[in-house]
Amino acid sequence: MNDLGSMRQTERLTSDEAGLARAAEILRGGGLVAFPTETVYGLGADATDAQAVAGIYAAKERPSFNPLISHLDSFESARTQGMFDETARRLAEAFWPGPLTLVVPVAPTCTISDLARAGLDSVGLRVPAHPFAHALLQKAGRPVAAPSANRSGRVSPTDADHVLGDLDGRIDAVLDGGSSQVGVESTIVACLGGAPQLLRPGGVPREAIETLIGMKLEAGQEGGKSPLAPGMLASHYAPRARVRLNAASIEAGEAVLLFGHEAPKGANAARITLNLSKNGDLVEAAAHLFSYLRQLDSSGAATIAVSPIPETGLGEAINDRLRRAAAER
Repeated sequence: MNDLGSMRQTERLTSDEAGLARAAEILRGGGLVAFPTETVYGLGADATDAQAVAGIYAAKERPSFNPLISHLDSFESARTQGMFDETARRLAEAFWPGPLTLVVPVAPTCTISDLARAGLDSVGLRVPAHPFAHALLQKAGRPVAAPSANRSGRVSPTDADHVLGDLDGRIDAVLDGGSSQVGVESTIVACLGGAPQLLRPGGVPREAIETLIGMKLEAGQEGGKSPLAPGMLASHYAPRARVRLNAASIEAGEAVLLFGHEAPKGANAARITLNLSKNGDLVEAAAHLFSYLRQLDSSGAATIAVSPIPETGLGEAINDRLRRAAAER
């Protein structure tokens, strides 16, 4: 039994046709697969499946729901998920496939889950250059959310042994593709109207980007209230309604977010009630968090009352998000 309390066995897959097919099968089934990119190894899950994405946070012990980069097999696929202005298009055409992530507005046809986007109306997209990553994405046939394949706060992995040293028994498989070539994470640039912003330096130098677009990149708002990418302070979709935490009782007309099988006193007088997980499953709760907050907020209730959620496991990340939602604005 591993330290997540399961008997999961991590498969080590070879980067041949059989290994790629098995990795794609696991991803399509909602599992977790670490795979090589030209930057570092990523921990992949089906980005359209919030439950699968929640598994990434559980495996990494990630303390908060930062937005995740979603990987695609082509610019054409990326354009179904995000809206590219002229600058974003030029950057994609010049540096994809490659170690550049573009943060762009969500497209109407976007299928990437709220959890992978951390509730934002923007999405981080990348087309990796590594041939095994490209082949895996083609076989999976969907966007793959993939932060670095290590436990949160530890050094990013550049080969399969590094991945297994951190995540053996916590994920379904690692696709062994040898050592990563670049060894640092992708550069992240936001193209959301106005001058593009450099959110994170990485595998594509700032100078190369500025030369291409003919302007200086603005600095991202690190530590601000609207982070757009990994590596920045987590703060996400903020409801219009006031959020009241650890509610022991419910006032008439409130929207209610429950966890577990017990309901607070007065819950029958709520305007609307949703339960993150009736069985008390924190992975299920994480998968539902952002979409349920949106549904409760759209009810028109002035207050969203939230029943207590344990601080263990993914509960820490869920509570972190809820505290941010409840903060004075």
